[in-house]
Amino acid sequence: MVVYIKLLLTAFFWGGTFIAGKIVAQNVGPYSASFLRFAVASVFLVFFMWRAEGKFPAVKRNRIIPVILLGLTGVFAYNIFFFKGLKIIGAGRAALIIANNPVFITLLSSFFFKERLSIVKMAGVVISVSGAIIVISRGNPLEMFNGGLGWGELYIFCCVLSWVAFSLIGKSVMSELSPIVSVTYSSVIGAVFLFVPAYFEGITSGLANYSVSEWLGIIYLGFFGTVLGFVWYYEGIKKIGPSRAGLFINFVPVSAVFLAFFILREPVTISLLVGTILVSAGVYLTNSGLPGIRNKV
Repeated sequence: MVVYIKLLLTAFFWGGTFIAGKIVAQNVGPYSASFLRFAVASVFLVFFMWRAEGKFPAVKRNRIIPVILLGLTGVFAYNIFFFKGLKIIGAGRAALIIANNPVFITLLSSFFFKERLSIVKMAGVVISVSGAIIVISRGNPLEMFNGGLGWGELYIFCCVLSWVAFSLIGKSVMSELSPIVSVTYSSVIGAVFLFVPAYFEGITSGLANYSVSEWLGIIYLGFFGTVLGFVWYYEGIKKIGPSRAGLFINFVPVSAVFLAFFILREPVTISLLVGTILVSAGVYLTNSGLPGIRNKV
């Protein structure tokens, strides 16, 4: 039960990252924003890891490349595409594309980890994704695509590919490293790789020009969207598998809409309520104890 609560809170925090990311992306370059997010996150993560482990755990030689790949996929690539996409398109449209994460995670988990892909489980994925689409499109899915697909949509779809790779690689890495160690090392590695493009983007001269709201957005992204979010998501992957944990990402657009209501005073519509019910039903079907749908983890 605890792992499900943490995954729900993670979805809530990640829903807020679309709002924070949209604010930051308008005036802060994608490389600078990504580096600052994970520079902040790395400070907290190193502290938490030291308290939990009492040391910097060694990484076996055969796990060095996978750990580096975690930093390059879930940190470096994902965040560059994230900020580039939010610079061009709205947070809601971006959240709709991100909602496709669980579909790809489930299908590829079935292939790589031999997790069962039953009819009931597939129905849960379809229902939950449909609910996310209804929420973001406000009941008119086709209108989301009337303007066509451009670079913004492409960037956000690359986020999906980056996150799927991050999730599946993480499943392998955590067979030997704890979640806090895996997240910390990937965050530090990602931040190191991000510093060079951020430097050439002009981060050293731009720091003094960031507004209070942009700094608050960066701190939120670093701590809530990364430290708590990544650690709890990793714990979910380890305990219930990547496809089940990944399905909770469907709550991200739902939480984003609720946060928009409280922060931006946007109304709670019928489509929001219907979408919430569908997402909840989809998660229940995927995680229920019905015969034949449990994962082989």
